[in-house]
Amino acid sequence: LDCADQPCVRGCPVGINIPGFIMKIAANNFHGAYDTITDTNLLPSVCGRVCPQESQCEGMCVMGKNPEKTGGPVAIGRLERFVADYERQAGAVEVPETPAPTGKRIAVVGAGPAGLTIAGDLVKMGHEVTIFEALHKAGGVLIYGIPEFRLPKSIVDAEVEYLRRLGVKIVTDAAIGRLKTVDDLFAEGFHAVFLGVGAGAPVFMNIPGENFSGIYSANEYLTRS
Repeated sequence: LDCADQPCVRGCPVGINIPGFIMKIAANNFHGAYDTITDTNLLPSVCGRVCPQESQCEGMCVMGKNPEKTGGPVAIGRLERFVADYERQAGAVEVPETPAPTGKRIAVVGAGPAGLTIAGDLVKMGHEVTIFEALHKAGGVLIYGIPEFRLPKSIVDAEVEYLRRLGVKIVTDAAIGRLKTVDDLFAEGFHAVFLGVGAGAPVFMNIPGENFSGIYSANEYLTRS
């Protein structure tokens, strides 16, 4: 396909060059397709599984305007997932060269999707990045909220390891706000702090019985399971 206005790209929150990476798949250039995706998205295995493509890129696809004739939109999410899985299983995931160090140190609070994404973007700019995560593993909702059948933990671990290879330092069991404050981070020499603390605290409905034993919030239920 060679859409003139590329509506799928407009529908992608991170602006992946979707026609570009699909053309490379069509040419059997899977490594090139992976490079095209990771130019703007460092978590392709995750996004290929859990992004709501039906309301984003695929929802904008012109092939979906008349599905009776076209068969529906291009399966962009599945293609992204395929490319990322192929690259990982082939052991071909390469770490791109990073620019010269800028001398700037950035603290990222929270190793969920937001923290991991911004850490990857910043380290690719040459900054020194440290993520502080309150729980035992990096990943946030990707590890503690999305069930295994939807997003295998091994996939998240591989994406986190890729960020480590890029140079991102990840410190777990580090609850910022309790062990140290944002002011403490600045005092330690960090030039900027990004707060990506996620939605760990539940919102209760204030109905009778919700404080009984055996009643869990959605977040707690998913974390326990």
